Amino acid sequence: MKNFRVGSAFGIPIKLDLTFLLILPVFAYLIGIQLESLVDLLNAQFTVEFDAAVLAASAVTRFGIGLAAALGLFFCVVLHEFGHSLVARRYGVHIDSITLWLLGGIAQMQEIPEDWKQEFNIAIAGPIVSVLAGMGSYFAFRIVPDGGFLLEAAQFTLAYLAIMNIVLAVFNMLPGFPMDGGRILRALLARNRPHAQATQQAARVGQLFAILLGLFGLLINFNPLLIVLAFFIYIAAASESTRTVMNAAFEGVTVSDVMTPRDRLDVVSPKTTVAELVERMFRERHTGYPVMEGDRVAGVVTLDDAREIDSVERDAYRVEDIMSHDIHAVEPDVSVMDAFETMQQNGVGRLLVIEGETDEATGRLVGLLSRTDVMTALDIVKSGGSPSRRSVDGDARAAGTLDRERI
Repeated sequence: MKNFRVGSAFGIPIKLDLTFLLILPVFAYLIGIQLESLVDLLNAQFTVEFDAAVLAASAVTRFGIGLAAALGLFFCVVLHEFGHSLVARRYGVHIDSITLWLLGGIAQMQEIPEDWKQEFNIAIAGPIVSVLAGMGSYFAFRIVPDGGFLLEAAQFTLAYLAIMNIVLAVFNMLPGFPMDGGRILRALLARNRPHAQATQQAARVGQLFAILLGLFGLLINFNPLLIVLAFFIYIAAASESTRTVMNAAFEGVTVSDVMTPRDRLDVVSPKTTVAELVERMFRERHTGYPVMEGDRVAGVVTLDDAREIDSVERDAYRVEDIMSHDIHAVEPDVSVMDAFETMQQNGVGRLLVIEGETDEATGRLVGLLSRTDVMTALDIVKSGGSPSRRSVDGDARAAGTLDRERI
């Protein structure tokens, strides 16, 4: 997600994703066009007499109130995420940031504790904060004096936030993993079963919930936002389940156990012509190579780099003219999951494995770790095998996959 920092609190950066800037005016618009219905709801719930004719006297007042209510709602979402974050930090979990985006907010934690009590406390903290924010909004609504338009607009906004914070807390408690309710469900399941198994069971419940939510948003009460939310919950539940299984499978496994070693790694020279490179790619079915100059990694060249040169000019260009010096590398003793996270964060499908320093100028290339290597090793471990170099290579040769994907 493309985001930018807008501030911090308690030492935790607060960021806005670009999608938040798109959804904020949508929320303001939806609140504005539903102002009369919301006035009727709040009048009935709180036995007050908001005047819809005054609040919706013009488009400016209508959508001004909508924008204030939307901003207040997202502020309460940030408070919700701080509830999670501050409790998580008590257990030693590092919080990278809190980000507002299309579907609300997310606290980006480096890891979720596997201790069920800790996860339960972290998960329940968000809804508790939302309930407290709702109570605070209600109290503030009651003490704001009656008066002109501005005071009535403030009363309306606070009453709206009192209702919406309770709705936010209740919705998050639904067992739609990885929402708060799903994480609470996993924590409770993990009391008497392995964490990975509890995750898979909670993820299945979350995916079922996502399907039902999507059908409701599509067939019962057409709502594009609910459909998008259902899709996100379904994908996130599957992703969390896979990630947890991988964590369990690769516990204690390092990059050196899974990588393709240097003696089996195909490389090219910087002096190779682009025409020869393309011909070799076709022959060997590789889409890229490390570029080696003696024992030093000079760069990386891919098919996309070669495509930038017209076919008639490829004999005149060499690999050194088109190769990339932006190399993503990892050391051999790094855990496989940490390396996999590096791939995910950088949007790459493989990492050079460099011993000593992860720098092509000073380190020594000892291998390469690709996404295929990781997935092949995972299949072996899940079937009861060992993630040793011998077992990975043997299985890969039988499947015919590991040798075909490199850089």
